[in-house]
Amino acid sequence: MNASLLAIKPDQPSPLKQLDEGRDPSVLTSIYDEALNIAVWQRTLPPNLKQLVASFVEANPTFQTSVTVTPNNALPSLFDELGKIDVITPLAKDIAQLVDMFCCLFEQERVGLRLTVLSHAMCPRFHVDRVPCRLVTTYQGPATEWLTNVATDRSMLGHGHGGLPDHESGLYAGSDSIQQLTVGDVSLLKGELWEGNEGAGLIHRSPSTDSPRLLLTLDFNS
Repeated sequence: MNASLLAIKPDQPSPLKQLDEGRDPSVLTSIYDEALNIAVWQRTLPPNLKQLVASFVEANPTFQTSVTVTPNNALPSLFDELGKIDVITPLAKDIAQLVDMFCCLFEQERVGLRLTVLSHAMCPRFHVDRVPCRLVTTYQGPATEWLTNVATDRSMLGHGHGGLPDHESGLYAGSDSIQQLTVGDVSLLKGELWEGNEGAGLIHRSPSTDSPRLLLTLDFNS
């Protein structure tokens, strides 16, 4: 897979859309569509990668790291964090490739990388991120949940919920408004700081889970 696939940005916005998804990584370029706030590259992790991730999570149930990397130093930095052993190499290479793609797509020299094993919901309430755009992918466990714009009342975000849980506050009309990503999906979540996207950042949350997750996020590094 070549990061250059992500170098071309669409010229025209697609009307009346929130999500674009597909099996080709070039779908991620659609995040530049002003009408979208989420783009998802739907992919299936190879069995060997899923197995090594399961072994890594079992051996490192509290693992977490947060580093700033460039496309050139991402792989050695990940070896430093994860340990340069054969079973880790496919995971480190996959993450390094995502770093390269993210930097290419957004013309970034470096990114903030966070890789975390989670045994609980890190952000259990629906919220929006005050970032331009964030890459999110789950290597193991239930993946990120998000809300459609239709039938969503953004005034109930933050303190607007008045102390009520999300499902009682009126934030969303019903459970059918809740969407969920799949393990392996690479998603771009447009935030509140994307130019022209104020008040339209993707509403999302961590899923409730009793099983450990391995979550990767990439952010702009200003």
